[in-house]
Amino acid sequence: MKKGLKLLLAGLTAVALSGCERFEYHPYSIKLDADTDTNTKTIRQLEESGLTTPFKFAFITDTQGALDETAEALDIIRRRGDIDFIIHGGDMTDFGLPKEYLWTCDMLGGCGLPYLAVIGNHDCLANGEDTFDWLFGPENFSLNVGCAHIVGLNTVALEYDYSRPVPDFNFIENDCDAVAAINAETPDSLTHTIVVMHSRPYDEQFNNNVAKPFNYYMTRYPGMDRADGSEGTPLKGFCINGHNHYTDVKDIFDNGILYYQCANMAKRQFFVFTITDDGYEYEVVEF
Repeated sequence: MKKGLKLLLAGLTAVALSGCERFEYHPYSIKLDADTDTNTKTIRQLEESGLTTPFKFAFITDTQGALDETAEALDIIRRRGDIDFIIHGGDMTDFGLPKEYLWTCDMLGGCGLPYLAVIGNHDCLANGEDTFDWLFGPENFSLNVGCAHIVGLNTVALEYDYSRPVPDFNFIENDCDAVAAINAETPDSLTHTIVVMHSRPYDEQFNNNVAKPFNYYMTRYPGMDRADGSEGTPLKGFCINGHNHYTDVKDIFDNGILYYQCANMAKRQFFVFTITDDGYEYEVVEF
């Protein structure tokens, strides 16, 4: 969607909703009274925490407008007592508006667990991309937790009219090289990779001209290829996405890399992944 049209639609939406006084922020404001650079802070917190395997994280996505369901899901996650952190798969908002971001951030912050987020296509509407950057920090990030390398990527290329590199292969290549350097210095210190994105290859949002190169880079990450002769053994690496509003597990490139797709929050569902030394387990939580 063209940027001018996105701004117009978001502006009209803000006007339409202003009568019920739901928005006290200007729709194009980005400097909000909220925690900023959350992804960067959470990365530092998790990497300095000494968290090792086994660990668990919850994956929620497409919470856009489903405030009651999101609050209930986060309460369940908090009360479980076994979740170490949360990852949001994007589309926190419907219209990219500041107040929508704040609703989600307030709920995530109130849960009391560290959280990370990737950007979704709805989050880019209006000035939403700038708001995301203000609240969460870089749209592409990575961190190491125990033996796992976790990567968050912006994959919603359609929202940028292919005017900038989405996915950002420079970031991915540099990240692959950094992981390889760590494993060269300390062999097998990173054996798992978890790649989080909103839109997966062959979605309409993904730049499918580069779907195959994207897959090539995924296989460079530890746990994401069968070069070690592990045919028939589940890989230790996997991808997670939202966007399509239904649950699915698919080996898109028929090479063993599974893409776990979670339904939108309105369908009252989220995932829990348990990372172990030998691999991982996943659970679909319906509430």
